[in-house]
Amino acid sequence: MSKEKDRRIDNDSFRDHLATVDEEGKRNWIFPKKPSGRYYFWRNIVATLLLLFFFSGPFITINGQPLLLLNILERKFVIFGMAFWPQDLHLLVFGMLAFIVFIVLFTAVFGRLWCGWACPQTIFMEMVFRRVEYWIEGDRGSQIRLNNAPWNWTKIWKKSLKHGIFFGLAFLISNLFLAYIIGADQLFDIITDPPSQHLAGLTSITIFSGVFYGVFAFLREQVCHFICPYGRMQSVLLDNNSINVMYDYQRGEPRTKVKDRDDLGRKATLDDLNLSGADYGDCIDCHQCVRVCPMGIDIRNGTQLECVHCTACIDACDDVMDKIDKPRGLIRYSSENAIKEGDKKILTPRVAGYSAILIVLIATFITFLSIRPNTETSILRQPGTLYQELPNNRYSNIYEIKSINKTFKTIDQEVKLVQPEGEITALGNFSSVPAQGSTKGRFLVKLKNDQLSGSQTKVVFAVYSNGEKIETIESGFIGPGSKKERENND
Repeated sequence: MSKEKDRRIDNDSFRDHLATVDEEGKRNWIFPKKPSGRYYFWRNIVATLLLLFFFSGPFITINGQPLLLLNILERKFVIFGMAFWPQDLHLLVFGMLAFIVFIVLFTAVFGRLWCGWACPQTIFMEMVFRRVEYWIEGDRGSQIRLNNAPWNWTKIWKKSLKHGIFFGLAFLISNLFLAYIIGADQLFDIITDPPSQHLAGLTSITIFSGVFYGVFAFLREQVCHFICPYGRMQSVLLDNNSINVMYDYQRGEPRTKVKDRDDLGRKATLDDLNLSGADYGDCIDCHQCVRVCPMGIDIRNGTQLECVHCTACIDACDDVMDKIDKPRGLIRYSSENAIKEGDKKILTPRVAGYSAILIVLIATFITFLSIRPNTETSILRQPGTLYQELPNNRYSNIYEIKSINKTFKTIDQEVKLVQPEGEITALGNFSSVPAQGSTKGRFLVKLKNDQLSGSQTKVVFAVYSNGEKIETIESGFIGPGSKKERENND
């Protein structure tokens, strides 16, 4: 290996402790500097679009149905205007498997790009709550001075205003999350009705608001460090070809401050040496990448579990490189192999394998989704009953029918006996199935003795809607059996 490729970081002390914990085990509060730059600009665009979607999502409808509804209590799920029932569990299984494999594939290729650009924790923390904090308390230096200052009137009103707004935002976010669970109409009823009519709901939403407030006002980066499982998965999902926010140690090491490199430059001139041969890299050890990091880490130490790839360090470093007339990209999106050996390789055998599995799962999910019936009907003999003997050598069985309507329109249904020919007598009204609902009923089937094939006869029912057959169902009919069967039973 050449000398150029030997320029690696040899200080691994950062692995012995967390940036947010001091030597006594107490928390180091992070005061990140307000970021700015090209990546921060595009993150703002993405965050704005995602926030608009989040705040408008409960009120967007497709054919009169919500865009997204996850009503776990009533087991009612609507995704992009399509209703799903517990009977669609197989679709949920394949959908979740495809989603998990997609996360694995996406992480293997792009690292934690999701965390920095689209994760709700990052979006709300960095683009909403952190901005309120900058607006009230100022940038990093002002926040540190305010935090260390004694409790005077300025500190009291600034802290009170900040935390008051924080709780208000948390309350708003909690209500919007609730709208995705119970629906916008029900949420509006809860808001407009007197609180005494919804004490349980009000208590729940207050608790959730307190949780959100605690997360964004106090826990903050600790959620990514200790609570979120995705960060823990990172170490097993990444490899040396994964694209991460990386520090180019080949170009930046050894680090030398501007003053020190000026001394090296003067010495090189006095010794009649080429200035470009001075032994220092592009990193001037200004710590701007550390000060701007919301996780409190030093990206120059290499890929770390705490890094959420928010690109704040990239913008900070690019700004410094512009000032010292060095090319941008000392910190950039890259991979370990690309920096170490200049080998940019995305399509690896592992990525190809994940992609193949994902394609199979998506194809299976789409296939099952395309053949999913709009209605599901079950017809079973009523438990605990035997056949009834009728005049004219006929017999009858009682059946229970349950129909589920997965559409958003009421369905009128009719049940006919296809095989063998017989008579159906309804024991109640089950001809109408409400939209997004179900109906139950009972009916009587009468067959002649010569239509029976022993003690158990196969019967076939057809369910019609508006004259069109929508389902065929098989069941069994119990009869007295043949004379030989009766003798054997005796």
